[in-house]
Amino acid sequence: MPLLRSLTGPVPGERGEGVGMLELERITARRNELDTLAEELAKQLAEVQAEREELVIAERVLHRLAEQDQAVTEAATAVAPTAARVAGRAVLLIPHRGGTGDEAALPADYRKILAIVRAADGPVQVRAVGEELGLEVTVRGKLEPLRAKMTKLADRGWLHKRPEGRFAARSQA
Repeated sequence: MPLLRSLTGPVPGERGEGVGMLELERITARRNELDTLAEELAKQLAEVQAEREELVIAERVLHRLAEQDQAVTEAATAVAPTAARVAGRAVLLIPHRGGTGDEAALPADYRKILAIVRAADGPVQVRAVGEELGLEVTVRGKLEPLRAKMTKLADRGWLHKRPEGRFAARSQA
């Protein structure tokens, strides 16, 4: 019978049964290792997906903030006076008065001049506006830049320059 046993393999219940058990134990151990690895990888994948979702949300927030910043910048650009260069010097362009008469388009010093002229009872001289602004009105050279600004406002339709050189406010309507 030993020849038959060697051809057919071990008979259950005899000593040769341990060889098959070793292979079965190896397979079970490897399957357990792979199951553990699969659990770890599933956990890592869940963490990666959660972080990716957070990044997508952060990206959306940044896009919205960029859009809002761009809208604010565009609005400020639309309201701010336009800067230009003349003979290498930066100058502010005073816009023509449109139908709306939006004073926000004017630089701050021009808005002050306009407010002083509007607050006056009638046409004002450049000297009176200079006094309100705190300029040295006794020095003629100090009033000339103010006169130029008031003339520019008159040329653009913000003020009315009368023939005698006084300035009056145009109606706000």
